[in-house]
Amino acid sequence: MDCYKRLGRMDIRRQITQIIEQIDPLDEEENKHKNLVSEWINSGAELFRIQKPDIPKMHLVSYFVPVDEIRKKILLVHHKKANLWLPPGGHVEKNEHPQQAVIREMEEELFTPAIFHLNHPVFLTVAKTVNNMDFHTDVSLWYLVKGDARMDYAFDEQEFYKIRWFSLDEVPNEQVEPYLSRFLKKLNSLTLVSD
Repeated sequence: MDCYKRLGRMDIRRQITQIIEQIDPLDEEENKHKNLVSEWINSGAELFRIQKPDIPKMHLVSYFVPVDEIRKKILLVHHKKANLWLPPGGHVEKNEHPQQAVIREMEEELFTPAIFHLNHPVFLTVAKTVNNMDFHTDVSLWYLVKGDARMDYAFDEQEFYKIRWFSLDEVPNEQVEPYLSRFLKKLNSLTLVSD
């Protein structure tokens, strides 16, 4: 994975294009998002946030969803800035491979290494983000990582109020990431790699 840390501008565009092409859309909305993101990448626009909080106005994010496949649970975080329950994750740094961003963010936010269910994202969303600090559009790649709901994970208390494991049928409907319900539909359709 070290080869993914920082790549040249053209290499990373090509790799992100390949990542997007591999995602099998859940529905017409995800297909529209794939087409929009492909056009965005091909336009030559800056893909990465280069200045906090929101420059450029559209940039890449890597979400990672810890999944306990045995107990049928996912881990969500109550994010302070967004005041929403959402998957952990963060902005992809300039010329960083999105999977490397997951590895970095999992260490920073949950203080544990990332072990992937799959080496590619399973879901793609494009969402306008509005909070009391900025407005921008997140292009989010959703990865699945292995988790264990029996473990007491430490977490970044400056970024999150709390974290919680949710059974797939008890994920809250209010104060959640706008595309979480669609992600859960997609998650239910996947066969995860298990040991």
